[in-house]
Amino acid sequence: MRDIRKKIIQALLEKGKEERIRDVRIGLGYTAVQLESGGTGVAFTFRQDLPGGCSVFRGLRPLSGRPAADLLFLLDSDEKVEVSVGLATVNALANPDLSEVQEQDILSVLPLFPEDTIGMVGYFGPLIPEIKKRRHRLYIFEQVNLPGEILPPEAAFELLPHCQVALITSTTILNNTLDPLLTASRFCRQVVLLGASTPFLPEVFQDTPVTLLSGIKVMDSEGLLRIVSEGGGRQQFKDKVKKINLPLSSEAFSLPLAGR
Repeated sequence: MRDIRKKIIQALLEKGKEERIRDVRIGLGYTAVQLESGGTGVAFTFRQDLPGGCSVFRGLRPLSGRPAADLLFLLDSDEKVEVSVGLATVNALANPDLSEVQEQDILSVLPLFPEDTIGMVGYFGPLIPEIKKRRHRLYIFEQVNLPGEILPPEAAFELLPHCQVALITSTTILNNTLDPLLTASRFCRQVVLLGASTPFLPEVFQDTPVTLLSGIKVMDSEGLLRIVSEGGGRQQFKDKVKKINLPLSSEAFSLPLAGR
């Protein structure tokens, strides 16, 4: 199922025909795409799934100078490296103005309540201590073997329907698991699409359970491109971006009635 991917492509196709690609960097941690108009987007690189041999990207060449629409269609590729280039192109095109978003950490924006059970799809280490400090029940679903109480990804489909809040990594767009995860989280009060790969396209998620898009806006394109080329990740380029959030429903962010 690739419903979300196809909606993303359709939403940006006309803009993609008007923009051209200035630069592409396929790093070991992230992939970055810069437009000639200056917008830059990033997406996670699944380096554990890179093909063998000395060429890891075997598709279109050259990438620079092409219409952005050419790279946009890579989002629906079967090759994960190509999908990363496609999603980074999406994020370069869907580049929100700071006046349209909230510049805060996700836990400063998201209303959480003591009784909430949180399902975290993907390991967001910096958020875990604060969530535990607030004494929320937390399920973490992750395919990488990490220390702590980590559940396998397939457990999310069983447990997300029992959560009030779902924090879903946007890398699920890359490995094509977002659609079924949204189905599993359809009864959650809050569903957040989270991470540097998040596409800020509210129209794409209108008919889904997603209530908040949380990601980044690149402020220093040249600095970020250099860091990506050198194999850096979020910790290295955090001062080159701003953390931004876009609530999709004002009703979803109203406080519940006292005693509810």
